[in-house]
Amino acid sequence: MSGSPTVPEVAPPRRPLKTRQRAWAQALARMLTRAGVAPNAISMASLVFAIAAGLCLAWTARAEGLARQMLFLAAAACIQIRLLCNMLDGMVAVEGGKQSALGTLYNEIPDRIADSLFLVSVGYVVQLPWLGWCCALLAALTAYIRVLGGTVGLPQDFRGPMAKPHRMALLTAACLLGAGERALWGSQYTLTAGLVLIGVGTAATCWTRTLGVARELQAGSRKTQ
Repeated sequence: MSGSPTVPEVAPPRRPLKTRQRAWAQALARMLTRAGVAPNAISMASLVFAIAAGLCLAWTARAEGLARQMLFLAAAACIQIRLLCNMLDGMVAVEGGKQSALGTLYNEIPDRIADSLFLVSVGYVVQLPWLGWCCALLAALTAYIRVLGGTVGLPQDFRGPMAKPHRMALLTAACLLGAGERALWGSQYTLTAGLVLIGVGTAATCWTRTLGVARELQAGSRKTQ
């Protein structure tokens, strides 16, 4: 009687990032590897920071004065730490030789939840919840199209113009500028504009990735004829 089939340890497709080549990033990844930190644990840590950012944004609706500004700054910091975790989990897995059979799940699922937490929270902060939910749906759709290309044998397409790093950079800037705007004028136009730009840019990203997959499939079909 044969035993259970062996599940291969697979590294998820990696987003091209120049930051991986920085000395500080490689040193941090080596430190985590030596400390025995599992890549999947780093992936889950990214979700913890995403939840923290979402809570900070939600609490800005009730906070006043300096407390509100600090919450915006804390949310911006959590967004960037989440991105750092997203980079380090792959570095520890690949460069550190700690790939696991469940790595793809830990890599993708927390990301989808994190994006939704950020975008939906901002939607409620600016009193446009439908816009936050729409941006969250579009963000999930960009990932779906990317993975769909991979399922039909194509390289996963991480192109923008509003891929995850671009969304998070814009959201971080909106939080930082929004903190100042709220303190000076009591308005939140920066956050609203940032969310609108994310929505439009993410919709464009869905379009460009879909076109990219379609062109690759058509090119492959012509080669087989």
